[in-house]
Amino acid sequence: MKDFFKYLTPGEDDVSWGLYLNVVGKTIFPPGGSYPSPIHPNGYYFTWDQGRILHEYQILYISEGCGVYEDSNGRLPVMAGSLLILQPGKWHRYKPDISTGWTENYVGFNGLMANYMFSNPHLAVIKSLVNIGNREEFIDTYYKIFMYAMDEKPGFQQVSAGMVMKLLGYLISVEKKLDFTESRIEKIIQKACCLIRENVENEIDFKQYAEENNITYSYFRRMFKLYTGLPPAKYQLDLKIIRSKELLLSTDKIIKEISYELGFESIYYFSRLFKNKIGVSPSSFRTSAINPKEKKKAGKVK
Repeated sequence: MKDFFKYLTPGEDDVSWGLYLNVVGKTIFPPGGSYPSPIHPNGYYFTWDQGRILHEYQILYISEGCGVYEDSNGRLPVMAGSLLILQPGKWHRYKPDISTGWTENYVGFNGLMANYMFSNPHLAVIKSLVNIGNREEFIDTYYKIFMYAMDEKPGFQQVSAGMVMKLLGYLISVEKKLDFTESRIEKIIQKACCLIRENVENEIDFKQYAEENNITYSYFRRMFKLYTGLPPAKYQLDLKIIRSKELLLSTDKIIKEISYELGFESIYYFSRLFKNKIGVSPSSFRTSAINPKEKKKAGKVK
């Protein structure tokens, strides 16, 4: 997914829901670049010298690169896999290392439910910076939030609010597991899952990936399947089908364009795989979203 950010305007119904989103985005800051971007409005933009105090909650996940974070409790190193939990009214500042840059994924939100959640003992004890490592479930949830925010279909605020709650649930789950030492192969697999999701449309050399991590491909493939239930190539293929369903329902792109965008060698190969997996052709699947009778028929085929 390319760089983007979007500031949202929640309505009365969104606010009354208890948790509503104000801003979402993903930004890749290359090495040597200026930080932060000057295009952000007042209330979000800050300089390192002055820092910032937000009027909302933010969950910011650094998926690549490294840098530094500082608040009233001191300065901490930020690395790939660091999660910053920013709360309203608390001074802070952060920036990527000029030699590495970083990739940040973020969501800003507010609401009575958000206040309640952060007063809960489970979240109240969590620090402002947690090193959670490469977590596919976090990246996947961010991407889903991004898609809902970009489309802004009716009810997207409520669905996105549920995704934010999901992020907080994942955070608590990870925090509870920090006392356990993860195996090296688990970290390699989690990193591979993130790699696949970030490059779902590209061909990935899994043999080379295994070699780069100093393990044999047969061992990597066997352990990956034990961990996820699927071999790596099948895992990526299933993600392609999931993405294709999202594109079929949320865009007007023709099927051929979707096929090539997701890296399928031909529209015929894509259509055959899609029908084998979903039970109907891509065109029938798209039609079923508009025609309830066709949708019911597709459900029977599955």
